[in-house]
Amino acid sequence: MRIVVVDDHGIVRDGIALLLDRQEDMEVVGTATTGKEAVAAAARLKPDVVVMDLMLPELSGIDATQRIVSSLPQIHVVILSVCHTSEHVFRALRAGAHGYVVKEAAGVELVRAITAVFSGERYLSPPITKLLIRGLLDNHCGPSPLERLSGREREVLHLTVAGSSSAEIAEQLFLSRHTVDTYRSRVMEKLGVADLTTLIRFAVEHAIAPT
Repeated sequence: MRIVVVDDHGIVRDGIALLLDRQEDMEVVGTATTGKEAVAAAARLKPDVVVMDLMLPELSGIDATQRIVSSLPQIHVVILSVCHTSEHVFRALRAGAHGYVVKEAAGVELVRAITAVFSGERYLSPPITKLLIRGLLDNHCGPSPLERLSGREREVLHLTVAGSSSAEIAEQLFLSRHTVDTYRSRVMEKLGVADLTTLIRFAVEHAIAPT
């Protein structure tokens, strides 16, 4: 199994790569530190499995997962994250993730998850399974507010909470500053937030931006 490991923390990323490389039937063929790097690595290396963190710079793990799965459906994505609220899990699964493992799990569980998704199955850590069942019982499976955002609005949101000014965002996205401000206003209206501080807090809690 050819694997790409995505995590913005070097020690974590290297530790995961070392663990997987020690498996007889697994080979880490690449790593990435940002969501955009993950998408590029998947397109370039075409691995069997991508192990994906959620909280990534430039592009969230959920958005990166959606891009990878939509363009390369043969690639299986396993989310490995400390974030496992019902919001995170539902959005990851809707984005196309095939597995979801909590980071506090033992390494053997990640190996088990990768093997399962490579075989065409789905894998969820036991705490995730319990969470999904509780969410179903509580009828919390409705669409996330973030799903109302367009792709461009997500980009503006991510760059905003990453600390970029309107002028910097305009330059990066090849837009006018006025257009950027308009997108930001639409994002705040759709998410029901009134100021930038609340917007940043909302984004971090929903795995849109790195902490």
